[in-house]
Amino acid sequence: MATILIVDDQKTDREILGRIVTSLGHEVLFAHDGESAVIKAHAHHPAMILMDVVMPMMDGFNACRRLKKDPATTAIKIVLVTQKGTESDKFWGRKQGADQHVVKPYSAEQIQQVIKEQLG
Repeated sequence: MATILIVDDQKTDREILGRIVTSLGHEVLFAHDGESAVIKAHAHHPAMILMDVVMPMMDGFNACRRLKKDPATTAIKIVLVTQKGTESDKFWGRKQGADQHVVKPYSAEQIQQVIKEQLG
């Protein structure tokens, strides 16, 4: 199965997403902000990143833009999982390179479906 990096500054949110991802048989890595997400993405080359937007150090939009502009990480699927769910937030996420956008609160089924869609 695939390796999926979960990025959220809230430990509870990381744990919930981690349980959903591992229930599908995928390996999980964790990061607590955008800056550590970029470092871990370069070190481990996950197939997908599930990333919050509002975080300290570097937000999810900036991390997404950096990862998608870098040839070493551009192929990683990035799904923004955030409370920022307006149409302008979704537009801005796509503009930064996000492959998909999931609005919190979400269901386990939504996350499972997104993973299946993005990873084939």
